[in-house]
Amino acid sequence: MTADIDLTVPLPGRHALRKNLLNLDFRLFETAATRHWPGAERVLPRLSRSANHGVLWMATAAALAATGSPRARRAAVRGLASLAVASATINTVGKRSVRRPRPVLDPVPLVRQLKRQPITTSFPSGHAASAAAFATGVALESRGLGAVVAPVAFSVAMSRVYTGVHFPSDVLAGAVLGAGAAFAVRGLVPTRDRSTPPGPPHATAPALPDGEGLILVANTAAATADRARALGDVLPLAEIVECAPQDVRDELEKAAARCQVLGVCGGDGTVNTAAEVALRHGKPLVVLPGGTLNHFALDLGVADVRDVGRAVRQGEAVRVDVGRFRSGEQEGVFLNTCSLGVYPELVRERERWSDRIGGWPAGVVAAARVLRTDSHPLEARFRGGTHPLWLLFAGNGTYHRLGLVPARRLDLADGRLDVRVVHGGRRPALRLLAAAVAGPLTRSPAHAGVRVHRLHVDDVTPGTLLAYDGEVTEVTGGVTLEKLPEALTVYRPLGRN
Repeated sequence: MTADIDLTVPLPGRHALRKNLLNLDFRLFETAATRHWPGAERVLPRLSRSANHGVLWMATAAALAATGSPRARRAAVRGLASLAVASATINTVGKRSVRRPRPVLDPVPLVRQLKRQPITTSFPSGHAASAAAFATGVALESRGLGAVVAPVAFSVAMSRVYTGVHFPSDVLAGAVLGAGAAFAVRGLVPTRDRSTPPGPPHATAPALPDGEGLILVANTAAATADRARALGDVLPLAEIVECAPQDVRDELEKAAARCQVLGVCGGDGTVNTAAEVALRHGKPLVVLPGGTLNHFALDLGVADVRDVGRAVRQGEAVRVDVGRFRSGEQEGVFLNTCSLGVYPELVRERERWSDRIGGWPAGVVAAARVLRTDSHPLEARFRGGTHPLWLLFAGNGTYHRLGLVPARRLDLADGRLDVRVVHGGRRPALRLLAAAVAGPLTRSPAHAGVRVHRLHVDDVTPGTLLAYDGEVTEVTGGVTLEKLPEALTVYRPLGRN
């Protein structure tokens, strides 16, 4: 592909401003090349090479994720997503639109020069764009971590001028583009601080200054030991019970029988079990996020041990709705979502493969197998007629569009089920994709949505799978979904409103 503009070729007419800017750019480059920077000759060229192909930033993201902090993991993912957007923009638009040669290396000392000189065009700097995108993405999720990463990103950007492979304007343009990519990603997937946390109603809950009366059950399969012990440091009189997944329900029942406040540390499935036990025993619930996604804790506004400790010490809590499903004699609750159709089949298929090939690859394989199946969509009868469905989704509360797909709830006590339906028909993958990008309440040949207090689905085929908060069960005959308004009291720091 031929580039469109060559910055080094004078254009006809009066371009005094452009000429002056280019001259300033050259002078700044020569000043940087001839100036002695103490200690930089050993560090900056190596740092510049380490950032090739994003290796430095991928290693940094891995280090952040390895800390086990949910906020650090989110920062790592956001940083890499921002870097990916910036790199794609640079490679598809930036360097193909401006044909600017690299600087002449004559004024750059040989000791600074890279052993392998880049062969692509100079404007803008891809290294600066990647560095700025990653650092800005991390900072948007966590200012503290951003402050740690920013000096490294700045050094990588400056190293490109120091080693003679970019003009200062190349670096500046790349940095601006990279930061813009991070903000664009935030526009699609907002950070936690841009999402309004759940509001009233506030609830009356016991204040436990030292945690006495709290029993927290931690699911060890979710790698929660460090978080549970950290809570023990914050609330020294709280009792911490660690157990295997198969023992979680029994330990929660035992804890609920003798505690003042029931606590749980684990993923959404474990939190679901704790909520059901807390409801039956009439106990307020403490949720310490310990899973991979932690949807309920995220929407609740509880991020880490500090949030939990503060709420328990001060007795700060809110009342939230609980969803309930019934099918024959079977009954269960859900805090996040409940669904029939393709998604439960995908969850079951993913579980079969995850132990063999890992979580993310298993999800890809499961999606491919489920969407290519020749089985008919779910046949369900409601509103006086029989309807073929690929998916029936019910959210416990309204899921709002904050990005490309509905992702967050701003109110956990709105009294509504957010019901989405993907109609049956050919090409399920296209229908599900159309539903994903559609608005929450749009109606189309592929997708429909409505908010209700209660929903009953008749004539569900025996053995149909139902997924609730990541767990899967089989249902037969009619399925009723309903809300239990403000049924559960959950601790949460109220100062975040």
